[in-house]
Amino acid sequence: METNGTQNNKINLLIAEDEESNYLLLKTILQKRCNLFRARTGVEAIRIFKEQPVDMILMDIKMPEMNGIDTVKEIRKLSAEVPIVMQSAYVFDSDMDKAEAAGANGFLTKPINVKLLKETVLKYCPGVEW
Repeated sequence: METNGTQNNKINLLIAEDEESNYLLLKTILQKRCNLFRARTGVEAIRIFKEQPVDMILMDIKMPEMNGIDTVKEIRKLSAEVPIVMQSAYVFDSDMDKAEAAGANGFLTKPINVKLLKETVLKYCPGVEW
């Protein structure tokens, strides 16, 4: 798989997550296979996306400054291709519908299931080896 300027044959993964414990869990699971970029707000996620080549985004729905769904809408104005997977502990059908309408590719529920997370990353970034 060809990626946008990845280092060490790792994918560049943007994690938009304001909760420290949730981010640390994702970091622990993904850091050996991915170059990680972290945003604590939707506004920060958009800034990082503009500045860094990103192969995939994990996007929390509830964040300060700008929620995940609005952030997806803004990122979709910049790129229709980058895979964006939403994550939330509070999953309602309406959230999933809004996320899909905004341009999200998938949805993960918290607490994160490690096996499902790895399968999801592999689905959108087939070059990752676990």
